Amino acid sequence: MKDIMGLMKKAQEMQAKMQEMQTELEHTEVDGQSGGGLVRVTLTAKGAMRNVSIDASLLKADEKEIVEDLLVAAHEDARKKGERLLEEKMKSVTAGLPLPPGMKLPF
Repeated sequence: MKDIMGLMKKAQEMQAKMQEMQTELEHTEVDGQSGGGLVRVTLTAKGAMRNVSIDASLLKADEKEIVEDLLVAAHEDARKKGERLLEEKMKSVTAGLPLPPGMKLPF
């Protein structure tokens, strides 16, 4: 019974840490770029877009598709950075908790 109580206490601690992490991720920003920095996108670590910056040299009518592709690439770059940040945070939150291999949180 002692082990169950210890596990429940760790689970409660982890839940509190996860809530703190979720709040922190809402305020943490990651930047993505494409086209050698001509297009930049800023997202929260949770994926909400905060800012888009396009170099004036790309604003030509005949390059519309290029700009659209660069925006998608910059967004993807920022999204991946946010995911890596989330993975790092989750590792620190679940450290010491005896989870089975391959089990990922949050469920």
